[in-house]
Amino acid sequence: MASMATLFVKTPFPSHSLSKTFDTHFAPSFKVNISLGAKAKTHPGLRVSSGLIEPDGGKLVELLVEDSQRDLKKGEALSLPRIKLSRIDVEWVHVLSEGWATPLRGFMREREFLQTLHFNSLRLDDGSVVNMSVPIVLAIDDAQKHRIGDSKRVALFDSQGNPVAILNDFILGKWESRDARIGIEYAWGFGHFSIEIYKHPKEERIARTWGTTAPGLPYVEQTITNAGNWLIGGDLEVIEPIKYHDGLDHFRLSPAELRDEFTRRNADAVFAFQLRNPVHNGHALLMTDTRKRLLDMGYKNPVLLLHPLGGYTKADDVPLGWRMKQHEKVLEDGVLDPETTVVSIFPSPMHYAGPTEVQWHAKARINAGANFYIVGRDPAGMSHPVEKRDLYDADHGKKVLSMAPGLERLNILPFKVAAYDKTQGKMAFFDPSRPQDFLFISGTKMRTLARNKENPPDGFMCPGGWKVLVEYYDSLVVSTNGKVPEAVPV
Repeated sequence: MASMATLFVKTPFPSHSLSKTFDTHFAPSFKVNISLGAKAKTHPGLRVSSGLIEPDGGKLVELLVEDSQRDLKKGEALSLPRIKLSRIDVEWVHVLSEGWATPLRGFMREREFLQTLHFNSLRLDDGSVVNMSVPIVLAIDDAQKHRIGDSKRVALFDSQGNPVAILNDFILGKWESRDARIGIEYAWGFGHFSIEIYKHPKEERIARTWGTTAPGLPYVEQTITNAGNWLIGGDLEVIEPIKYHDGLDHFRLSPAELRDEFTRRNADAVFAFQLRNPVHNGHALLMTDTRKRLLDMGYKNPVLLLHPLGGYTKADDVPLGWRMKQHEKVLEDGVLDPETTVVSIFPSPMHYAGPTEVQWHAKARINAGANFYIVGRDPAGMSHPVEKRDLYDADHGKKVLSMAPGLERLNILPFKVAAYDKTQGKMAFFDPSRPQDFLFISGTKMRTLARNKENPPDGFMCPGGWKVLVEYYDSLVVSTNGKVPEAVPV
């Protein structure tokens, strides 16, 4: 995948510390709701800015310790009570360490957890609000709680026994050196100094995040059902950058690295497109049309952030490695322009929580520098785990994004439905005046064709990308009852 690697220039980044007030410097907001695929419109109220959007709270919160401190922190971790992390826990440490969840400084304490659960947002000390729609928490059981006791620090280890991070109390001295008054005001405003252990209200968490407690929710079964009855929160010191050694780490650019890349390319607008599926030509139509609309609006160099989700996904989703191979072919075949496209992996696990989760996906991209977010039908959705229907209304995700608290600075770009136009032999925006001319190829239909080594209609997906998809399904070892392989253990 060397050709994709050349899209990036990797440079070291200093750690950005954030004042404990989380001062917010919001630019004047102007939310643009454009139906992509419609006739271009002028937007006289839109201010075309040449700078990247600021992170939530005004500054990225990166939680990696300095290189010179790593050996010391590893030694400290060995002397502390331990919590063993699952694969998904490590993915959340990754998310927190790089600042995707800015202004969070670690796993949520109860105050942050309750605000997220009930308001989908966090109120900062200055009274401003940032979006936060999914709890980022760490569960422990009774035995772990007993071992921790009154300790003010806890070490987090991965499944191989390697120290990953230290969960701390509020490190006041670190902030006193910068501004003691601000540090103290923050501590009072949020009311915590130490790590905090509190009840894990599983049923309430599930009901409020997914809107149902029906059995069969993938993320719930993986991380909540059998998790401990307690949650532990505190500030993180992450000892080393999280690496997966899967041949894809060079694609996992942090928000700071992405911002540097967008600046290097002189981007005056960044539009993000998240996906957890292979890219077909309908997706490409949406992305290229978006860039055209932004140019029509007065931007000079809009850059696409093609940002596949790289954390936990359910067992029947195409694995990340195969998706990245397919994305490479999309660029090689010229479906997307490498000069105006940055491909990177978003490290978050997938909840499949529909309108609740899509807010998290949008908020995280603000921290990476995106000021436009493309949203389509049923974002972050899934089929109902029990009933034969979609779990969420297909239009609710884009409607919620347009009015979600803390996302006022982000321009939401809803798009029209793309389908295969039989009269043109290519993917096009659906025209309701001639529905007989369009063919909808669902994800299920696409997977069936690939499994059977059948070709879709010409123009549905670039040939190289389709070949990768066929190779993936051909590689599956299917059991006699026809089930797909189990998900990667977490």
